[in-house]
Amino acid sequence: MTSTDGTKRMGLRRPSKGQLVTMATVLVLVAGLGITVRGLGSADQALASFDAASWMWSKGKAELARINGTSARVDTRADLGQATRGHQMQVSQSDRFVILRDVNTGAIASMDLTDLQAYWNAESQAGLGVTVALHEKSAFIIDAVQGSVQQIDPASLGPVGEPLHFPPGIAGGVFDGAGLLWIAAPTEGTVTAIKPGEGDGVSATVLRTDSVSAPSHDLAVSGLDEGVAILDRTTNALVKVTETGAGTPVTLPLTGPGDLPPRTEGDVIAVTVADDRRVYTIGSGGIKEMLVPEGEGGELRIAVPYKGYVYVPADNGTVHVFDQAGEKQESFGIQRPGGDLELDVRENHLFVNAPGSSTARVVNDQHTVRIVDKYDDQVLGGDPPKVDAPPEKPKEEKPKKPVVSKPGAPRSVRAAAGNAEVRVTWQAANPNGAAITRYVVTGADKTFPVGADQRSLLVTGLTNGETYRFEVHAVNRKGDGPGKQSNAVIPTSEVPDPPATPPVAEAKPDGTVAVTWPEANGQGRKIQRYAVTAVTEGGSAPIGESAGTTLAIPAGQLEFGKQYAFTVVAINELGAGSKASGVSNTVVPFAAPAKPDAVEAATVADQAGAVRVTWTAPADNGRPITKYVVTAGGKETEVTETSATLTDLGTGATVQVEVAAVNEAGAGETASATARTVAAPTVTVTGVDPTFNTAKVAFSVNGGGGTTTCTLTVSGGGKGSNGSCTSLSASGLSPSTSYTFTVTAKNAAGSANKASTKSTDALYGTATCINGSTGDQRTYCDKDVDGRNGNEIFKGTTQTDAQQAGWVKNGTRLQTYCKKKGEEVYAFVYNKDKRSTWWIQVNYEGKTYIPWAWLNLDGGDDLDNLPTC
Repeated sequence: MTSTDGTKRMGLRRPSKGQLVTMATVLVLVAGLGITVRGLGSADQALASFDAASWMWSKGKAELARINGTSARVDTRADLGQATRGHQMQVSQSDRFVILRDVNTGAIASMDLTDLQAYWNAESQAGLGVTVALHEKSAFIIDAVQGSVQQIDPASLGPVGEPLHFPPGIAGGVFDGAGLLWIAAPTEGTVTAIKPGEGDGVSATVLRTDSVSAPSHDLAVSGLDEGVAILDRTTNALVKVTETGAGTPVTLPLTGPGDLPPRTEGDVIAVTVADDRRVYTIGSGGIKEMLVPEGEGGELRIAVPYKGYVYVPADNGTVHVFDQAGEKQESFGIQRPGGDLELDVRENHLFVNAPGSSTARVVNDQHTVRIVDKYDDQVLGGDPPKVDAPPEKPKEEKPKKPVVSKPGAPRSVRAAAGNAEVRVTWQAANPNGAAITRYVVTGADKTFPVGADQRSLLVTGLTNGETYRFEVHAVNRKGDGPGKQSNAVIPTSEVPDPPATPPVAEAKPDGTVAVTWPEANGQGRKIQRYAVTAVTEGGSAPIGESAGTTLAIPAGQLEFGKQYAFTVVAINELGAGSKASGVSNTVVPFAAPAKPDAVEAATVADQAGAVRVTWTAPADNGRPITKYVVTAGGKETEVTETSATLTDLGTGATVQVEVAAVNEAGAGETASATARTVAAPTVTVTGVDPTFNTAKVAFSVNGGGGTTTCTLTVSGGGKGSNGSCTSLSASGLSPSTSYTFTVTAKNAAGSANKASTKSTDALYGTATCINGSTGDQRTYCDKDVDGRNGNEIFKGTTQTDAQQAGWVKNGTRLQTYCKKKGEEVYAFVYNKDKRSTWWIQVNYEGKTYIPWAWLNLDGGDDLDNLPTC
């Protein structure tokens, strides 16, 4: 595709080292890799409300997110692609353009907000030292090391006019509110105002140059609403310079080198002395000093004044806050910011971005702080800003002190009868803030206290054939909780044997424990289920049940690092349980370690045995990262991007992944994460709702983490369907007919079936022999003869007296079964002749027949709804 200026839009690529990116080389950024727009009707609505908005970079996602300050929500997200993931990105923005510079590569891109298209159109020397300044439709690339200042077109990034040259090592390169660019030359002790060129090819011009210090002093520059503030870091003198010249310097009582923010909104200028943990403000109220106490969060970065407050970020993500009187307010921050916080005052809001975090913060003019989810896919209405409130601290909510109350009811209270005995088991109750001291079991006219770690009881001395029910409740220091009753059971001598040999336990690397045992002898009765009890130091408790001879205990249900053994009880169809089996071998459950924050692993939903791993690029420490070594399943994979898909890891397996970055100096410290591959799905049919010729089958599917498709098939005729994995419908069924409905769920790891059998509803018809419009009797109805005031029913399909089974009155509803050919019969009903050789088998003193001419079937009187007899 060719744009209006003749340049081509191509797939994203990076220029190789030393390659010059010219105007003819246009690299697509967003257009090639996609842009996600939420809440906007079309792309051009990106400009619909650019007040109170700021674009923020997220290096972990390689995305720009446009944050609406009023709603504190994301309204547009732009994906810059894997090639920029983990990179440091400089973002310059106006109401029309966003210009990006990749610090790691030096590539420069521009995004025009009218069409949300971005292009990597230029390059610069990689690393810190080159910046891009943007004000409305004017933009400059400032090479501070070389002393070169080049105006560029903000759309194409092509040069505008000739560059301006300054002594190497310039500072500043910031716009003021009036649209002038200011450059400081420390070697000369000067500051220069530059007026952007207007019109095609018109070069920028130097408006004026002023002396602000002796030569070779360190200078810090901050753009003001009009002019700049210049801090001589060597003498601590601060001076304002405007288009008309420099003002009178003010010497500040700094105890170390001070820093200024690149841009200052309003009349208050803030100077940060990071080494002394102090901030000084200079305004109409004079000079004020603010101290950030030691131990209150990280090394200080440059403070930013906003609406009478001063916001002081630290390298650990904390933002310290002071009011206009210099009093410390409640701080806030972002955990694991992944780099220095970026504070930007735009459109009457303060935006606080953490490039390495998924969240940001927005502060309004009432100093209310709100959290922004930069990865949010939805656009919701913003909460109204609070008024006259100090800054909130949403970063770390202190855990609420638990409310202590009586315990909840035990869960899964089950009873299994034995020979003159009953075994009662249950799952733990909710302690509700206070540890459970014991359980109490009542039943068989007795009360049994049970230890909190036991959760099972064998009640003996009972009478076979008598029904028993037991109730269990928990007790903590607040008292007795509610009771929960077991199922009713009847002790019997017909009990199964326990498994003949002790079960075998195996602790697996994914944190699960598998317990297996031999099939028990039911002594003539079917074994319905097995109950497994976990035995540990000082206690035993039911851990699960299984219909087969194995139980997989999920990871996390048992404590890692603790010893466990197991016993098994067989329970038959009468609900009678065996004695407990012998005790298994001892195992210690274990699993892969917890994943670090930097690495995320996820199931690949459409591929068996695969996990997808992504991570944020670490600091390269002065040399580019050349590759990543990803280890999983005993195999190593080398990649150059910050993501990898690993395969052949088994079905339904939990996989640990390790990632190490490599640069010229070697491999760094590894980070790890775990993920589970797609497992074969499971299906549970929850109901079949039939009509006489259709059925709706409701079911649930556990997709095993995969992308699952579902199909319904019908045995014995009819037509199934596919699509939804919650309910599917069958059609073309016959009434009063039993069908087996089979749901099949399939994903990349396999498939599963579940069937349910149910009969369709009966189809009814209405015996009709009177003209519906006139009431004329033109069939066999005869109101003058007792017993002959309706339709005849026959034992066969002919109208013979010998075959007559009886009469039904006009309007009688009859259940139908099927249709059969016979003697032709006709009637005049509903103003039309109804003539047919079809007879309908109905439920009248058995299965008898009525001519279809005398019966109007439900559902449209359609003979196709009935099978042939």
